[in-house]
Amino acid sequence: MIDVTLSAAARAPLSPFVFRFGRIGDMVMLTAVLRALHCRFGAPCHVVGMDAWIHDMYQGHPDVAACWHVPRKGPFVFGLAWPAVLRALRRAAPGPVYVFEHHRRQVPRIRRLLAAGGIDSRRCLFIDEEPGTERLWLECLLEFAARTPESVRAADYPEPAAPGLWRPHLRVAESERRAARDWLARHGWRGEPIVLVQPGNHRTMGRRRMRHWASRDDKAWPLEHWIELLRGIRTAMPEALIVLRGAPAEATMLERIGSAASVARMAAAPCALPRLFALCELAQSMISIDTGPAHAAAALGAPLVVLYGIQSSRVWLPRSGADSPVLALEAERVERISPQAVLDAWRSLPRARALGAPR
Repeated sequence: MIDVTLSAAARAPLSPFVFRFGRIGDMVMLTAVLRALHCRFGAPCHVVGMDAWIHDMYQGHPDVAACWHVPRKGPFVFGLAWPAVLRALRRAAPGPVYVFEHHRRQVPRIRRLLAAGGIDSRRCLFIDEEPGTERLWLECLLEFAARTPESVRAADYPEPAAPGLWRPHLRVAESERRAARDWLARHGWRGEPIVLVQPGNHRTMGRRRMRHWASRDDKAWPLEHWIELLRGIRTAMPEALIVLRGAPAEATMLERIGSAASVARMAAAPCALPRLFALCELAQSMISIDTGPAHAAAALGAPLVVLYGIQSSRVWLPRSGADSPVLALEAERVERISPQAVLDAWRSLPRARALGAPR
């Protein structure tokens, strides 16, 4: 744990405001930034996102004082959270406001929101970079967080001299640990290794998307590949409990994979984020398409294999919160990665978490 304190020369703590309208993986990466801002300014952050699940993600998080979600479309003022956001912004003055959003449709909305609320523009910084092709995006976010708005004297709030320590991290409530263990026990788990498998991504959700997922999605791995992989895992680690994970809209896909694989000791995990985090903390390893749950698993220290399509691992590779290995396999389309290559990468992962004990 990093000691979150201000230097003796610093003034009163400030609560940074952070805007980021990202998906699960984006908001997991953001936790490294929230830790850096908390350490620098001496107070936890306020986070404004765009999906209700951010409350589950950040509940009890030591670097988050409060979070809100605003409407994905339409004026923010129509959202129930906006009055509370505006009051908190005013109370936090002259604290910094970091806008990590780079989407061309969302940035003007945020600018109008801040201007209409009378927020001093000298408090606000907007990221002027978009994900490229060569640099890890998390490093770009941390560089932006190191900047100082005009409303704050940089000398009063120096950047902590430990940039290499800023890693994604998630909190798992003890109640969720117990609930996850109870759920696993109902599926026959007695402490054996747990292998999490995430076949889908946000593009595979919905009936229409499911019908075309294999032909239009560069992240889609053929069902027969997943089936072969599951059988390979069972052969390599017959004692393991394989847990398939996905959103409710992906239930049909998971059922098809699990049924066709005909592998004993397999279960489909609940989709709620707190339960996913608890399972990631317990898992011996995870195999995943490039998607948000892979970032969660890495943040919670699960050894990980991630399959990439056109999106580069040089930009989007999850960063571990505990020095656990994160291996990437890449092709222009994921379907070109062989099941044997994935199985070999997974077999190379350490077995230190084989007893299912949390980090």
